[in-house]
Amino acid sequence: MTIRADVARIWLSIARLGATSAREVTVPVSRASLAVMPISESHVGKTYPPTEPYVVSAAKIAEFAAALGDENPVYQGPDAVAPPTFAVLLSAAAWGAIFADDELDLSLERTVHGDQRFDWSRPLRAGDEVRGTLTIEKLRSRGTGEWITIAVALDTTAGERVCTATSTLLHNRGEAA
Repeated sequence: MTIRADVARIWLSIARLGATSAREVTVPVSRASLAVMPISESHVGKTYPPTEPYVVSAAKIAEFAAALGDENPVYQGPDAVAPPTFAVLLSAAAWGAIFADDELDLSLERTVHGDQRFDWSRPLRAGDEVRGTLTIEKLRSRGTGEWITIAVALDTTAGERVCTATSTLLHNRGEAA
């Protein structure tokens, strides 16, 4: 990562480097030196843009049910209803937003999925076109650990709420924050 230096702040350095203008000077910086403010209480309530629409297909429902070893006939055929835990596939897609948010400084490699809850308005069905919208609901920090509660609202593209998937993620910062 590099940041172009401001002429007013480094004019002495320019001369020492033998450059004729600030535009020729590129200062290397590490992510740590940027003083990134890790996730904090101020992020509670932050909502991310919805995911791209996902069309729930009868084939994916049947595939998911087979992976669970559940032979319930309601999970088969063109009018299939998805197993309740199918929502984790859709909600997990929305998680990418918090890990891509440089402001939070979260690392997927240092995160454990600790808890999951689903609040259903109605079942997911084959043919539903669904988006996930993630909101940070709660944060608790202790030492290098952060317990982050997120909720992903799963809505049809027509605006109907299908489910809210709430997860608790345990993130280990790895060093004192």
